Amino acid sequence: MTAKPAFQNQLGPDARLFRAPGRANLIGEHTDYNNGFVMPAAICFSTWVAITTRGDRKVSVFSENFSEQIEFDLNDPSLHRTGHWSDYVKGVAVTLEQSGHRLRGARMHIRGEVPIGSGLSSSAAIEVATGFALLANTGISIGRVELAQLCQRAENEFVGTRSGIMDQFISCCGQKGKALLLDCRSLEYRLLPLSEAVRLVICNTMVKHELASGEYNTRRAECEAGVRHLSKSLPGVRALRDVSLAELELHGRDLPDVIYRRCRHVISENARVIDAASALEQDDLEDFGQLMYESHGSLRDDYEVSCAELDMMVELARQVEGVYGARMTGGGFGGCTINLVRAETVEEFKRVVTRGYEDVTGLEPEIYVCHAAQGAEEIKS
Repeated sequence: MTAKPAFQNQLGPDARLFRAPGRANLIGEHTDYNNGFVMPAAICFSTWVAITTRGDRKVSVFSENFSEQIEFDLNDPSLHRTGHWSDYVKGVAVTLEQSGHRLRGARMHIRGEVPIGSGLSSSAAIEVATGFALLANTGISIGRVELAQLCQRAENEFVGTRSGIMDQFISCCGQKGKALLLDCRSLEYRLLPLSEAVRLVICNTMVKHELASGEYNTRRAECEAGVRHLSKSLPGVRALRDVSLAELELHGRDLPDVIYRRCRHVISENARVIDAASALEQDDLEDFGQLMYESHGSLRDDYEVSCAELDMMVELARQVEGVYGARMTGGGFGGCTINLVRAETVEEFKRVVTRGYEDVTGLEPEIYVCHAAQGAEEIKS
């Protein structure tokens, strides 16, 4: 990446440069906001923030992606969500201030490489890169887990998306060559080896259905309804991660069918994540891949967050030799699939999937061949 010279031309030679990656979730979808288990990896697409200090308490931000400049005052108590891309920057700044971190004014220049709306967490990448940069600009150092929590709060409370902790956590704490098994309740995690013989291949369907954001909050409400019902019979239940499939079958029979299926997805997905971690630790890629396929089926049928384009991508992947597994990744209703592919068959995979998808949809997919990347960092000269 050659961002630093270009950014220095904008902000001068004293600019500091930070990056935070997007992510692909290998398995564990819609479990994070249910206090469950997830297994993301940071990817080699990042949001980059160059920053210099101002003498006042204003923050001016230029976005290369939107070719737009905005400015806000950290002393302004009326800052609020506007539905603009700048909400992610303002939201992080406001949240840091509310948490007791008095920030210095700044000039910022932002470049995002993570495809927007693809389910690869461009929002967490800009939040984490912004937070890292604003804190460093002020001379404040906090732990990576705390930064992830503050960035999640910004997205929940300022931006208004009720996301879980996964995206911000992996953007902060990812490590090169590793997947990360995260307990979203305790925030305990362990790093898992990803074989050098495989690649993470992300297929962008190039569609994003408009119902995605509203349905995301609906799914969360449905899960909460399931917890309220089940906790009447199971007093220790605080989230769906506390429920087994046997307990759901026993105590959830009178749930509305749609609520029952939402619960069944989350409970079974948590079990798949734990099994997938064991598979990676044993380098059993066949078993891991089968769990990926099962995850997609559950997201399609029980959680109903897939779509025809995502399903087609998964079926095309199944036809290619050297593919261990495939599934949708991200919130759903479009966006991307994640595929675990043997390195030597990646080119054949790209050819088959591109041709098959284009023949049916008329859309040419974007295919990104990735490795597990390092989490947020400052880039030194």
